[in-house]
Amino acid sequence: MKQPRIAVITPTGLRPERLSYLIDLYDSLLAQDIHWEWIIAPNGRQADPHTIPAVIAADPRVRICARPAPGAAAARNTSLNLVRAPYVCYVDDDDVLPLNSLAVRYHRAEETGLGWVAGMSADLHKSGETTIWECATPPGLHEPGDVWTYWPSPQSGKPPIGHTMLLTRTAIARAYAGHGGLTKGEDYVYVMSVTGNAAGELLSDITYHYRHHPGQWTKQSHYRDQAEFDARQFAWNQGQALHQLRRKPALTG
Repeated sequence: MKQPRIAVITPTGLRPERLSYLIDLYDSLLAQDIHWEWIIAPNGRQADPHTIPAVIAADPRVRICARPAPGAAAARNTSLNLVRAPYVCYVDDDDVLPLNSLAVRYHRAEETGLGWVAGMSADLHKSGETTIWECATPPGLHEPGDVWTYWPSPQSGKPPIGHTMLLTRTAIARAYAGHGGLTKGEDYVYVMSVTGNAAGELLSDITYHYRHHPGQWTKQSHYRDQAEFDARQFAWNQGQALHQLRRKPALTG
């Protein structure tokens, strides 16, 4: 087996109604034209690793990082321990990657030496049609801390780049960019950590398909609660602090 260039990390509750989506994601990985490893992180007491579809479990490029306690943040963070590839990205268990998703970001990162490269995300509808998510961050190069400037306030919504859009150097993910000890919005912290500490580029290529379906956690009526807003506030404050620290001399005590 060749050395992977990219590690894909997927936390999952392994809910029966979502297993077909996991197979779709696997099929989209098989279509990528770059060597990858896939770390699947079952999390929660009901997430039995033995229910992972056999065709996936048998693939030597797949490793399992099971977490008996629930929480996507812990699953994503702990999975970094297993990463061997120089780059890492996160993909949810109900989404898919379009063709060249991994390669186009990888080759651009290698060409530029940037800490992260992101692609555009498109909503995938039941009909099979897609619509591009118009994120506030414009395509192009971005210095450390600049992405935060496209996020006017925590009240205005989520960060201006989605965490699943990012391909990040593994060293940067490990050094700066844990997913936070939050029950919701842990990915907001990841985005601010990566983009606040490293220069990167947002490409105009679509590199992620975000599936729309009735079971989406973030689309449930109870998702936008105080805990989610607190996570937005925390990440926004984090982004602001990183932006300011990049532009001021280091404080000495």
